[in-house]
Amino acid sequence: MNQEEFNKLLENTQVQMRKGILEFAILLLINKGKIYANDILKRLKDTNLLVVEGTIYPLLSRLKNSELIEYTWEESKSGPPRKYYVITEKGKTFLSECNSQWEALEKVIHLFKK
Repeated sequence: MNQEEFNKLLENTQVQMRKGILEFAILLLINKGKIYANDILKRLKDTNLLVVEGTIYPLLSRLKNSELIEYTWEESKSGPPRKYYVITEKGKTFLSECNSQWEALEKVIHLFKK
């Protein structure tokens, strides 16, 4: 495998890992309190978790349709009303299970690293 093939393989693996935890990360952000979609995007971009900007809106819709999050419209001082997301009780339960799964996976990875 040459360097270019190696880099492509590594990049693909990194993208798949980020995609795998994106929903969990978004729920963690929303769990901190009501949040505007653009603020979610900014936080994800700041940490290099967001691969493609267009992936967040379908994900937010899926989370809402699953009743894990909900939103309210609030007037904005600078433009049209904004949609703010909050986590539901069902979402908090789901997030708790995700946290448990994350901790279990983290233990396995640490064992494998030894």
